[in-house]
Amino acid sequence: MPTNSKAVLRIAQLISTVFHPLLTLSYILVLLLLINPYAFGVNQIGEGKSMLFLLSVFISTFLLPLISIALMKNIGMVSSFMMHDRMDRVGPFLVAGIFYLSLCYNFYHLPDMPLAFKSAFLGVTMALFLSFFMNLFSKISLHTVGMGAIIGAVLVAMLLFNYNTIQIGNWIFSLYLLLFIMIFLAGMVGSARLSMEAHYPNDLYGGYLVGFATQLIALQLIS
Repeated sequence: MPTNSKAVLRIAQLISTVFHPLLTLSYILVLLLLINPYAFGVNQIGEGKSMLFLLSVFISTFLLPLISIALMKNIGMVSSFMMHDRMDRVGPFLVAGIFYLSLCYNFYHLPDMPLAFKSAFLGVTMALFLSFFMNLFSKISLHTVGMGAIIGAVLVAMLLFNYNTIQIGNWIFSLYLLLFIMIFLAGMVGSARLSMEAHYPNDLYGGYLVGFATQLIALQLIS
């Protein structure tokens, strides 16, 4: 393999790792805390309460499912962490689904939980189960499901909070710029998955659609 091809592959692998599907809710929470920290009872992201909440979401939606998948690999239920065979995904789908469904139920019944995050969590959980069903017929890209969900969550936040700007430190940015950046990153993730030959284009388009649409559907169901 040529040196430049190896470099492209390494970059694609890095992008795929950074934007792992199980990190979707953690990224959405970070964005919501940046857009409107007051909805979570803090003045800015980084305060003790917000960091504890972010850590709990990270552990519950990423670390624990990842450990469970590692255990499945050790006992032979999953042949590879890359899960090239779509049937390798069945066990991880079920485990992640149990975690997400139970957490979604708990968060929904917390009175002080912002509607934007409840909606995002429900949307991601719906996307997970819909992806599980679609996986029986095709290898939908979970990476693009996650990126579609992030774009959808940002759009929902813009509708709910009716904000035009986001402040990070002393810098003020347009929320439309944030939305554009998320769309650009989503395209970058899709390109990375194609570069790794992990999916066909239709797998990516289906993933974007599932992730984005379930965010809008969740908002209608929960509001």
